[in-house]
Amino acid sequence: MQTTALGKNGPSVTALGIGTWAWGDQLFWNYGKTFNSADVEAAFTATVEAGITFFDTAEVYGLGESESLLGRFIKKIHRPIDIATKYGPAPWRFGADAVHDALTNSLKRLQLDKITLYQVHWPFTFLMSQETLLNALASEVERGRISCIGVSNYSSEQMAYAHQILAKRGIPLAVNQVQYSLLYRKIETQGITATAQELGVTILAYSPLAQGLLTGKYSPEKSITPDGARRLDSRFSVKGLEKIVPLLNLLRELGNQYNKTPAQVALNWLIAQGNVIPIPGAKNAQQAAQNAGALGWSLTRDQVSQLELVSRPWL
Repeated sequence: MQTTALGKNGPSVTALGIGTWAWGDQLFWNYGKTFNSADVEAAFTATVEAGITFFDTAEVYGLGESESLLGRFIKKIHRPIDIATKYGPAPWRFGADAVHDALTNSLKRLQLDKITLYQVHWPFTFLMSQETLLNALASEVERGRISCIGVSNYSSEQMAYAHQILAKRGIPLAVNQVQYSLLYRKIETQGITATAQELGVTILAYSPLAQGLLTGKYSPEKSITPDGARRLDSRFSVKGLEKIVPLLNLLRELGNQYNKTPAQVALNWLIAQGNVIPIPGAKNAQQAAQNAGALGWSLTRDQVSQLELVSRPWL
């Protein structure tokens, strides 16, 4: 199984993970209506059986339900699982004790004593400075409750500052989790990828399939409407879908050469960027198996360049 290190000299995890935002989330993803706990447990099982053992969650996903589901599923298997979760810097949280308590609650829901990666979900500063927050996380590394520290949705400058704070404690910043896909390449033009490479920070790419747009399921000719809040997203309108037809056609063309789906090609393109771990979602076993099919093969350099060229409108 392909693996990637989290930051400089950090723990190695599978080169593709699974994002669990949808697990337990009723507001955006319609959890409990179009899919349920049995479906996501089947997704978890299929993912692990395919050799992928890295799962990303957060305390706010389903208001803790995503972590609780993962905790129950992990208890049923007998192999190590790498878990990444996130701390939400809410305005009513201040002081290192708030970080300690949030991590304690996440660990309880996950039924674990330690997790691989703990991330700051957003770069918000309310009543707690970045210095206080990141030093509190450094103390949790020293306590042995987390293996490494990450941030999420941080700009190039914010990421560099977080790296600087942690360096004073002798702890590297391992990860910046940001939106990244063939239909969202802004992190390249915003300097995030360059700074991450310079600092040895691994990119965790969330929404790597652009919430389903890169699967090929949606097209101008098909009258399929996405569920949940996505039905309000203009990218899923006929005009929005017409814009991505050239990219989808290339994904299908390349996929036919490898007997792969458009989604698997899109994920493989991200992996080919180097220092990037895609974390697509999976609401059922079929989606989990499709995600796993992005591993074990590689696009050629020329094919990677073809996709780069056709996706430039989304830089």
